[in-house]
Formats: sequence, structure tokens, C-alpha cells
Amino acid sequence: MVKVLFFASYRETLGVSDVAVTLPHNMSLAAFKQWLITENGDSWQAVLTAPNSVQAVNQTVADDDCVVTDGDEVAFFPPVTGG
Repeated sequence: MVKVLFFASYRETLGVSDVAVTLPHNMSLAAFKQWLITENGDSWQAVLTAPNSVQAVNQTVADDDCVVTDGDEVAFFPPVTGG
């Protein structure tokens, strides 16, 4: 199982703060996001392809090449602004 967490506006858009999914196999974070979109639809596409979002695997900021494996925790954060 992979635990997927959504924060702030992403949580509000999807209506969930977390889900647990069973991976069909290890995959890159880019492939994992596409798999989630295929499984869950358009609202997930808007969140998972949003520009400037932050993604983390096992509490470490990760790029799309990072490999997601069974037991990982993947988190998605909207862009942060401030002043």
C-alpha cells in the first residue's frame, strides 16, 4: 500500500485528505501521478498536474523521477505564497 496525502486546497478540491492505494508495480512519481489520474478522473488531473506544486515521497521533496514503491508515503502540496 502507498499512503497518499493531500494538503490545503488540494484536500478541499478532492474532498479527501488521504487515500491508501495498492500499486500494480514500482513506478516513477510521474507515472504514479498519471496512474492516479486514470483511476480517479479530471479533478485529480487538475491537482496532480498543477504548476508549481510540491510533492514529497517519505517526507522528502521529490521530483518526477523518484521511484514510488510499496510502503511509501506520497504527499502533494499546493504552491506556497507569502510575503
